[in-house]
Amino acid sequence: METALTLTTDMKLVLGLVGFTMVMFLFERIRADVVALVVLVLLGLSGLVAPEEIFNGFSSNAVMSIIATMILGAGLDRTGALNRLAGWLLRRAHGVEQRLLLLTGAIAGINSSVMQNPSVMALYLPVASRLSSRTGLTLPRLLLPLATAIVMGSSLTMVGNSPLIMLNDLLLQANSNLPSGAATIEPLKMFAPLPIGAALLATSLLYFRFFGNRRLHEEEGKGVTPARTQSYFANAYGIDGDVYELTVTADSPLVGMSLGEAEALHNAPLILALKTKEEARLSPPADARIWVGSVIGAMGSRRQVGDFAQNQMLRLSTRLRNFGDLFNPSRAGISEAVIPATSKFIGKTGRDLQLRKQLGLSLLAVNRDKTVMRENVRDVPLRAGDMLVLHSIWTDLADAAKGKDLVVVTDYPKGEQRPHKLKLALGIFGVAMLLALSSRLPVSIALMTGVAGMLIAGVIHIDEAYSAINWKTVFLMACLIPLGWAMDSSGAAAWVAGHTIEQMPGATPRWLLQLALGLLTTAFSLVISHVGAAIVMVPLAINIALAAGGNPTAFALVVALSASNNFMTASNPVISMITGPAGYTGKELWKVGAPLSLAYALIAVLMVNLLF
Repeated sequence: METALTLTTDMKLVLGLVGFTMVMFLFERIRADVVALVVLVLLGLSGLVAPEEIFNGFSSNAVMSIIATMILGAGLDRTGALNRLAGWLLRRAHGVEQRLLLLTGAIAGINSSVMQNPSVMALYLPVASRLSSRTGLTLPRLLLPLATAIVMGSSLTMVGNSPLIMLNDLLLQANSNLPSGAATIEPLKMFAPLPIGAALLATSLLYFRFFGNRRLHEEEGKGVTPARTQSYFANAYGIDGDVYELTVTADSPLVGMSLGEAEALHNAPLILALKTKEEARLSPPADARIWVGSVIGAMGSRRQVGDFAQNQMLRLSTRLRNFGDLFNPSRAGISEAVIPATSKFIGKTGRDLQLRKQLGLSLLAVNRDKTVMRENVRDVPLRAGDMLVLHSIWTDLADAAKGKDLVVVTDYPKGEQRPHKLKLALGIFGVAMLLALSSRLPVSIALMTGVAGMLIAGVIHIDEAYSAINWKTVFLMACLIPLGWAMDSSGAAAWVAGHTIEQMPGATPRWLLQLALGLLTTAFSLVISHVGAAIVMVPLAINIALAAGGNPTAFALVVALSASNNFMTASNPVISMITGPAGYTGKELWKVGAPLSLAYALIAVLMVNLLF
C-alpha cells in the first residue's frame, strides 16, 4: 500500500528542491532558466539523478519537439502565410465585429495546435494590429479573446504546448517506477486530446461571444468604436494629416537652426524628413542643420502645416517631388513597438538613445498605462511595457527589432519574405504532420523531418532557424525534466500521493480528485510557470491515480492540460505579450480570466472522463 511509505532522505531532498524552485520562481530575483540550471546541478551533486542521466533532458523527445515546432513556425512566417491570412479574415468577416472575433480566434486556435503558443501570439500580434487599424475594432477587445483561443487551441494535439509535449516523456519515465502488478502506461497519440481541445476552444469563442467581451467593453470605458474610415493612429494618438514639403527661403528664421530646435518651436508639425543639397533622408538626426533651399517633410493637418509655413517663411507644396519615394507605404510608415522587460532602452530617453541617428527611427509618441505622451516626447525616460509610436523606413525598423530591445507590434513589410515558397512550405509541413500521426515514429523525429525539409528547400536558412529557437524555454524545460524524474524515482510523488489519499473521505469520486489536482496545478502554474507545474504535478497525479484505483493516463492528462490554464497573470507567456499592447490591468485580467479558468478546469475534467 502506498501509504506505508516512509519519508527517506532522498524524498526530503527532492521535496526541498521543489520548494526551493517555487520560492525562487515566485520572487523572481533570479531568472527562471538560471534557477532551473541550479536545480539541475543540485540534482547531479546530490546523486538524486545518476550522472549519466542528468543531461538527458536536453536530448528528450519533448525538448527536440519544442525546438522543431519553433523552427517550423518561423518557416511558415517567412512565406508570408499570416499576411495572406489577415486579408482572408477581413474578406470573410465582411466588417462584422463578432464574425471577425470568431474567425480570428478559431484560426489562431487551430494554428496553436501545431506551433508553440508564444510563437503563434508573436505572429498574430501584427495580424491583430492590421485587423484593428482596418476595422476600428480596438486592440483590448481583440487581443484577450485571441490569446485565450491560442491557449485553448493548443490542447488539440500533443505538440501544441510545452506541458503536453512533455507528458509522454513523463508517462514513459513513470513506467520504470510502477508498483508490481500495475499495467504499463502507454504514451498518447498525436491527436489523442483532439475532442478536449475542440471543446475548450469552443468554450473560449462562446465565452467572448456572449459574456467576456461585455466585460472588456465595460473596462474600456468608451463603448465607442472609432469610425472605420479614420486611421488607427489618428484615433489612438492624434497623429493625423498628410505629408507636405516645406522649402526653406532665405528669409526664414529656421536657417542655421538644428532640426531639434525647429521641432521645439510652438505648434511645429511632425518633422519626418529633410533634404539638404542632394541628400534626402527619413528620420534625420536632431543635430542636422537647416539651410536656405533645404526641404522639410512635415506631417500634420493642412491648417497646422500652413500656419507653420507662414510663420517661418517656408514655401508649402502638397506634391511630394523630393520625398515621394521615401514616403511610399511599401517602403516606410508609422509603427508601434513595445519595450520588453529585458530592453537596454529602459531608463533612457529618446534623446539619450539618439534613435534617429543610430537606428533611423523617429519617435512620435509614447503610450504608457493608457496615457499618450506627445509633448517633448524625446525627453521621456522609457519604461518596460511602454508602447512607442515610430516613423521609419521598414528595413530600419526590421534592423532595430533584431536587437530585441523593441518588439514591433505593427504588421509591416519585412525583409527576406519568401512568398514563392508558400506551397512548398505547406507541403513539407503537411508531410511532417502525417509522419507525426504514424505511431511508428516519435513526434520529435517527424517534426525534425519537416525542419530538415524546410532547410533543404530554402524556406528558412539555418541562421534564421537558430534565431527562431527560444533558448530560455529550451533550457527551462531541459533542466527541470530531471526534477520530475527524481520526484518519481525517489518515491516522493508516491509518498505525497499516499498521504493525500489518506486525508480524503473514503468514497471521494475520482472526478473530484482530478478537479482538485487540476486546480492545484493551475495555482502552481501561476507561481512556477506551466512547464514547472507539469513537471512537479504529473508524477504526483500518476501516483494518486494508482492509490485511488483510477486511470493514471487520465489523471496525468488533466494535470498537463491544467498547467496551461492561466488567463489571469503574466506568468503565462501569451498573456504577458498582450498586456502592453492592449493596456490591460491586473484587475481586468482577473475579472475576465478567472471565470474562464474555472470553466476550463470543469470542461477538461468532464471531457477526460468521457474519453478515458
